Amino acid sequence: MAGSQRTINTSVRIVSKVDDPTARHFYELYKKTFGPMAVMAVNRHLLWEHEFMEVMQDERVDKYLVCDDDSGDALGMCTLTNDLETVTWVSPQYFAHHYPDHAARKAIYYLGFSLASSEHRRAQIFTQLITRVTETLVNQNAMCAYDICAYNNEVLGLGYAVESMITALADIEVRAVDTQTYYTAVPHGPLKSGETRRVPGQRPTVEGSP
Repeated sequence: MAGSQRTINTSVRIVSKVDDPTARHFYELYKKTFGPMAVMAVNRHLLWEHEFMEVMQDERVDKYLVCDDDSGDALGMCTLTNDLETVTWVSPQYFAHHYPDHAARKAIYYLGFSLASSEHRRAQIFTQLITRVTETLVNQNAMCAYDICAYNNEVLGLGYAVESMITALADIEVRAVDTQTYYTAVPHGPLKSGETRRVPGQRPTVEGSP
C-alpha cells in the first residue's frame, strides 16, 4: 500500500565498541534526549561529547544495540558495565561493602543511559533493551544498580515503569538504596544583629560508635 511504513524486525546486539559514525549519530540523539534535563535536575545528566565518545570506545562498558535486522542500522542503545570504576559518580566501595558476594564474582552491574532513535517505537525499543539487560543479570546471577532523578521519577514515573518491566520478567527485588537532596540558600535581608545572631553548635556528620 502506498505510503505505508515497512515492518521493521529488530534484535539486540552487545558490542564493546561503537564505530564513530554510529556514536556521533547517537550523541546527537543523546543531546536531544537529555538536554532538557539541564533545567530539570541539579546534577549534570549530559556527558560532554568527548566523554560520550570515550564511553563508546571503552571496552569495559558493554553497549546494547537494538538494530534493524534488514539494514543493520542501530535504532537504540543502552550501556551496562560490571566495572564500577567507569561510573565516576558512584562509589564502588559502597557496593563491595553491601553486596560482597556479588562483588567477589564481579556480578555488580551499573545501567547507564538508554536511547531510542525512533520516537514512534521508543517504548518498544526501550522494552527490548531492558529485557536483554534483565536476561544478562538473571543468567549471571548478577545485580544491577541505576539512578533516576526526581523529575523522571515523580513526574514521568520512570522508576515505577522500570520496576514493573523487570519484575514482570523475573523474580527481582527492586529497592531504593540512597537519595541525594540538593538545597538552596537565598538571602532576603541583612545579617542579623548580635542579639539574635546565635549560631547553633555543629552536629557531627558521622556519629561515632562507643
